[in-house]
Amino acid sequence: MQNKLQELTDKLYNEGLAKGKQEGEEILAKAKVQADEIVAKAKAEAAAIVAAANKEAEDLKTKVEGDLKMAAAQSVAATKKDIETLVVAKMTEGEVKKALSSADFVKEAILAVAKGFSAEATDLEIVLPESLKKDLDGSLAGEIAKVLNVGVEASFSKKVSGGFKIGPKEGGYFVSFTEETFNQLISEYLRPATKKLLFG
Repeated sequence: MQNKLQELTDKLYNEGLAKGKQEGEEILAKAKVQADEIVAKAKAEAAAIVAAANKEAEDLKTKVEGDLKMAAAQSVAATKKDIETLVVAKMTEGEVKKALSSADFVKEAILAVAKGFSAEATDLEIVLPESLKKDLDGSLAGEIAKVLNVGVEASFSKKVSGGFKIGPKEGGYFVSFTEETFNQLISEYLRPATKKLLFG
């Protein structure tokens, strides 16, 4: 009886041990599967974070490179424009100043421009540089009045450094043919040729 009891105890013990071992293995297998899933999920999230960071870094690099290229292009364009302006100014300023300081040239230019106003048959007002007063005072207004058959009033101003301003006496506006406007006008014609000559 003792043996049977021992045998039964051993059998229950072995069955419980086997069952516990089996359940333990199942729990361990489930834990391993869960751990593998957690690791796989973490790896996927880490890969997604790295991919997003790489894309962001690539986008930033592309943007910075684009900004640098644009800044470089703008800088080159600005430098070219400055060079053009300098060259054109050197080419024109002296000659324009010289021409607009010549009483004969100014007289011819005024006559040519005044003819455009003659169609309106209106009296004209002309503002000339103070520096030409002794060369043009008196004679100019009379010559223009005679050619155009209109009244002409000429005055002299220190504000006009070279060239002249002309307009209808009662019109309230002047057309400017000063040194500055001549330089701008000539520069616009010279700029394309200068640009081609300098930069191809």
